[in-house]
Amino acid sequence: MDRLSNTVRPYAWGSTTAIPELLGVAPTGEPQAEMWMGAHPGAPSRLTRISGASETPTEQPLTDVIAADPERELGAAAVGKFGPRLPFLLKLLAAGAPLSLQVHPDLEQARKGYEDEERRAVPIDASHRTYKDANHKPELICALTPFEGLCGFRRPTEVAQAMAALGVDSLKPYVDLLGAHPEEAALGEVLTAILTADPVEMAETVTAAAAAAERLGGAHAPYARIAHHFPGDPGVIAAMLLNYVQLQPGEALFLGAGVPHAYLGGLGVEIMANSDNVLRCGLTPKHIDVPELLRIVRFEATDPGILRPEASPSGEELYETPVDEFRLSRYDLSPGAAPVDLTRPTPQILLCTAGAPRVGTLDLAPGASVFVPSGETVEASGTGTLFRATVVA
Repeated sequence: MDRLSNTVRPYAWGSTTAIPELLGVAPTGEPQAEMWMGAHPGAPSRLTRISGASETPTEQPLTDVIAADPERELGAAAVGKFGPRLPFLLKLLAAGAPLSLQVHPDLEQARKGYEDEERRAVPIDASHRTYKDANHKPELICALTPFEGLCGFRRPTEVAQAMAALGVDSLKPYVDLLGAHPEEAALGEVLTAILTADPVEMAETVTAAAAAAERLGGAHAPYARIAHHFPGDPGVIAAMLLNYVQLQPGEALFLGAGVPHAYLGGLGVEIMANSDNVLRCGLTPKHIDVPELLRIVRFEATDPGILRPEASPSGEELYETPVDEFRLSRYDLSPGAAPVDLTRPTPQILLCTAGAPRVGTLDLAPGASVFVPSGETVEASGTGTLFRATVVA
C-alpha cells in the first residue's frame, strides 16, 4: 500500500476554496478544480517505492509502477478484462462555476469515432479533434457538499412551459417545436435549432431570456446564473432542456453514454472510466462538433435518477452502476468499532474525505489517498469517511 501524491488541476471553472478547505490548507487565490487520483497519463498520481537494483526509495508515477508489473499491481483478472492499465480515474471535483454542457459516447461509438479520426490523420491534439481515445467515459459524481447540476432531458411539455413563461419572442419557435412533434423528435429538432442558430441572433435571445429568468426567479434562477457566466452562449438555452438537480451530501448521479449533463457548483468525489472523450453542447469556447454530437445524444426525457448508497453488513455503502471499469463505495468508520477488512483481488484507491482514519499503517487526513495493489491485505479503523474506488473483474 502506498500513499499517493496527486495533482490539482487549475481549470478556470474551479472553486478557489473548496479543495483547500478539505485539505486544511490556505487557498492560493487561484481556481483549484480537480484533484486527480489514478494513472491517467495527463497527470498520474505519484508514490514512493524501491525499484530495480536501487535500495533507495524514489518517487515514481503510478503509470510506471503499473507498467513494470501489471499483474502484481492490478491482478490477473483486471488485466485480462481491461488490459495492463488502471481503467478508472478518481477525482475530487470542486466547481465554482458551471462546467461545459457535454455528453459522452458509448464504447462502440468511441471506437468507431477514434478509428475514423485516426484514418483521416486528425492530430490528436487538434482543437477540433473529438475522439482522443477509443474508450467510453461513463462517470459518477457523489456530493460532499450541496451540489448543483444538469442531467438528462426534461419532458418537452415542461420545457415549453418554462420557455413560454419567459415571454421572449425569439423562443416561441422552440416552444412550438416542443409541442408539435413526438418527444424524441421535438428534443432533437430544438437542440439542433439552438446549436445552428445565427450567433448574433442567439446572443440576443440569451440576453433576453437571462433577464427574464432573473426577474422570474424560482425554477428559472439557475439558468440566469448560468447566463451570468456565459453571456450570449447558446448553451444557456440548451441548458433549459435539461433537468436541474440538487444533490445533498452522500447523494450521487450516474452519467451514462448519450446523456447530456453539466455540473454547476459544489464539491464532490467523481469517478470515471479512464477516457478523454467529451462532446460539448455549449457553455464553452471550445469546439462543438454539431453533427457528431447529434449522432451521440440520446433524445429521450429521463428522470435524473439520484443514487443513494446501498449498505451491506460489512459497513460498505455501494453506489450501484451498470459499468465494470469502476466501482465506488463508502465507509463511515466509528471510534471503537472493529477494524474493517478492505482486502480485494482488484486494485484500489482509498480516499479520506473526513476524520482521521487509519488505513494499514498509515494515518489519513481529509484529501489523503492511498493505492492498494491487488490482493494486498488492508484494514481500516478509527473515525472518518473513506471512499473506495476499484473495478468489477
